[in-house]
Amino acid sequence: MTVRAAQGAHGLRGPLAARAVVLDTDGVITDSAGLHATAWKAAFDAYLRDHPPPDPARRGPFDATEEYLRYVDGRSRLDGAAAFLASRGLRPSPATAEAVAAEKERVFTQRLGDQGVAAHPDAVRLLHALRRAAIPVAAASASRHARELLTSAHVLHLFDALVDGVEAHRLGLPGKPDPALFLEAARRLGTPPGGCAVVEDSLAGVEAARRGGFGLVIGVDRGGGPGTGDALRRHGADIVVHDLAELLADSHEGAPS
Repeated sequence: MTVRAAQGAHGLRGPLAARAVVLDTDGVITDSAGLHATAWKAAFDAYLRDHPPPDPARRGPFDATEEYLRYVDGRSRLDGAAAFLASRGLRPSPATAEAVAAEKERVFTQRLGDQGVAAHPDAVRLLHALRRAAIPVAAASASRHARELLTSAHVLHLFDALVDGVEAHRLGLPGKPDPALFLEAARRLGTPPGGCAVVEDSLAGVEAARRGGFGLVIGVDRGGGPGTGDALRRHGADIVVHDLAELLADSHEGAPS
């Protein structure tokens, strides 16, 4: 691991004494993961009602916690739709996956317009600490709404680079768990992956960071349920935190686990 382990200056704990930091958006920076999960639930449940799986044991509504984390969180819309439907024993065509993803997009966009989104206070603290330390920061997300979400949450100006779903599509980057999204973010920060820390809350995301050879992979478990922290470690997280303030030297929380 090439990221320094000693406590750094400027109010940052050792895990973020890195040359650069790449952060996921939904669930890490913005309080929008729940909005995505409920939009997916609306789209999947509607599809399952009309196309019940052949195996009765695989029928039932979409679990917006466990199944969202396992099959959808961190992935592109099409990859997430296809992965979940396949888990229920269905064989969706590309057109079917696109239709389900489009319905999710419709529901999400409507609810985002109605509700807006905020940044997690601990994320704002961390971003300001990174700025004070002059550590380059990028946001990397499979979501095409990442720029809109960061703007709505009033934190876009705190990032030196953004690689979102729009950019991924333009560049032909594969989705997580492929590391391409994070590697592009590191390239834009001018830092090799070994000198970067990645902060992620999805299983696909921590796996992508591990595959990309990033110096430190930090998993974020904001109460995702029993076993979420262990799952993040199994997929590639070096450490897991419940609150990003744990990465600040002046935090009164416990050290990262």
